[in-house]
Amino acid sequence: MKIAAVQLNTGEDRLANISIATNYIDSAVKEGADFIVLPEYVDFLGEENDQLNLGEHIPGEMTALFAEKAKEHGVYLHCGSIREKSEGGTIYNSSILFDQNGEVIAKYRKIHLYDAVFEDRVLEKESTYITSGDEVVVAETEFGKVGFTICYDLRFPELFRSLALKGAKVIFVPAAFPSYTGANHWEVLLRARAIENQCYIVAAAQVGSAKPNRTLYGNSMIIDPWGTVVSRINEKEGIILYDIDMNYLEEVRKNLPCLSHRKPEAYTL
Repeated sequence: MKIAAVQLNTGEDRLANISIATNYIDSAVKEGADFIVLPEYVDFLGEENDQLNLGEHIPGEMTALFAEKAKEHGVYLHCGSIREKSEGGTIYNSSILFDQNGEVIAKYRKIHLYDAVFEDRVLEKESTYITSGDEVVVAETEFGKVGFTICYDLRFPELFRSLALKGAKVIFVPAAFPSYTGANHWEVLLRARAIENQCYIVAAAQVGSAKPNRTLYGNSMIIDPWGTVVSRINEKEGIILYDIDMNYLEEVRKNLPCLSHRKPEAYTL
């Protein structure tokens, strides 16, 4: 399959954000994409006190727009993530995958929430307005099984290994990764997750400035099962594309069968 990752600089105007995203979806289709992945918080990046008001039930307004686009073009569309309203009045950071008919075939709620404190510099506490999910999600597509993560999940190899053991051969990482950690950790961790699990990693990121006082690293990339960055965009909005080759993935796994060499009985905690 030809997969596209879209890099955006999402702001506070939801309608403008979605308009830009859908224009990039159209452009990716013109370039032959079968599968399109958007970044985390595709519809809004802004002040934390606006978060709860932006949550919606699924299906809802945002998912209807994306479903229509997937159906219009006959492609798989991964919405990156949006805020999903929960029954308890909180919200989840949720990824939705639509098939070529615009049907929801998977929903993943971000498990690991970004609570970070860098003294005198940065305080981020996603858990103040987001409830964490608790389910590892793999979806079946006509191209094979795909797995779901969001941004900070990247730092937890257990999740990626769980996805690989459930059969995922492509794992998505939509993100709004901050520049102050992205410069040192983003590519290293993405490549490590690809190498460890001998799978393709597709990371669609936010880039540029966002409120409140955020600078986002960008550098969306697609990485093959050998850990090679095969497509990348740096610090601007745009699209990257790559032809995913499952035969190559199987060759890597056959030549170096790490997953079958696991000894879980030796390191179970």
